[in-house]
Amino acid sequence: MRRREFGRLTAVAAAWAAMGVTGCSGGSGSGAGGEGEVTLEFTQWWEPELPNGSLRALMDDFESANPGIKVELLSGPYASTKEQLVAGAAARTMPDVVGLDGAWVSDFAKQGAIADLTALMTQQGYDDAELASQIQIDGATYMIPVVNFVYPMFTNKDLLGRAGIAEAPSTREEFEAAAKAIAGTGDAISGWALPLSLEAPNGIQNDVMSWVWASGGSMLTADGKPKLKGNPDVKSACEFIKGLWDAGVVSPGAFTMKEQDKVEDFTNARVGMMIDSLAHVNTIREGNPDLDFGITALPAVSGYAGERGMPYASWGIGVSGTTEHPEQARKLVEFLMSADVNASLADDAKAFPGNSTATPDYVENDELFQQAFDIWSSGRPANEFTGLPVSETLMREFDEQLQSYLSGAVDVDTMLANAQQAWDEEF
Repeated sequence: MRRREFGRLTAVAAAWAAMGVTGCSGGSGSGAGGEGEVTLEFTQWWEPELPNGSLRALMDDFESANPGIKVELLSGPYASTKEQLVAGAAARTMPDVVGLDGAWVSDFAKQGAIADLTALMTQQGYDDAELASQIQIDGATYMIPVVNFVYPMFTNKDLLGRAGIAEAPSTREEFEAAAKAIAGTGDAISGWALPLSLEAPNGIQNDVMSWVWASGGSMLTADGKPKLKGNPDVKSACEFIKGLWDAGVVSPGAFTMKEQDKVEDFTNARVGMMIDSLAHVNTIREGNPDLDFGITALPAVSGYAGERGMPYASWGIGVSGTTEHPEQARKLVEFLMSADVNASLADDAKAFPGNSTATPDYVENDELFQQAFDIWSSGRPANEFTGLPVSETLMREFDEQLQSYLSGAVDVDTMLANAQQAWDEEF
């Protein structure tokens, strides 16, 4: 897997002290490191999505290994956690340690709400060699993915067989042929689910740009700026999707479809293929125990022999830019990224570890997960929206233009030029 290297910037600890700012930590007194007992506030949405008590058990282990440091878990659903962190960033009352989505990183970093981990880790002599990836802004790391939820291609084996397709598609040409064949098996059957809801536009990330990344392409310049207009990789992917659209193999209602809708369609065998989170494997199995489905790497352009990019989402971790306890916060980050702990957390989350040397037990006990882990390990994590400014807005702006293109209102070059202009304004 590709690893983004740490840069070297000035340390933040002295800057925090000079600024005289404080976080919302409940810690007091003087102990470990001369501060006495410290309580770290750790805000995240992970605890409600994990087996009951599992995250608290890890925090208990951390406290036992680090006398004088306590961890208070502040847990809630993803949406409310985001709202609380946005408010905390504006008020400079961010909790000591925060669960992060990569889409939030740029804005929080610009506000000074989250710390430069490059400086903090370098100052403490932390070796980042085992970190699978890091999310950076201008060469500095602000988020470390703790566990990763990969988005492979899901295929309905029964529908493939009924359509006379022996193997899951590996190239775009094979995918198009399979989608057309599946759509021809019945009036209520579609070849591919494409969620393009403007309300939840992450389909642009997971279901559209993933075709670019799968073949080693990029939607950005080398310095991280938009590269849509005149980009042959992005144009090719959009033309490929338009071909599928015009062939009538895309699920109906795509312009209002959300991720949960495509999962429901796949679970109920109304669609033959979709790109989706591995986290939904058990949801699909519970919803339709008789469904015979498999997963593969995303199809690439014919002749491409490089590493296949695979979209992913992460439970990331960061440290408050105003915490009073940066050293203790760093220890908690290091604890969660250590091989054994990281593997345990990945096991509980049914995700892939952020520590490149960790292997969760569950992948060895389930053939489908083992296959997904092999795909993940042989490819590269790919999500260029992570760390971009207002990434959800960028997805929505591209989505609006793509819908116009699919509807026939504009050609592909006009679509990409319009999207480029919209993105340039955001940058």
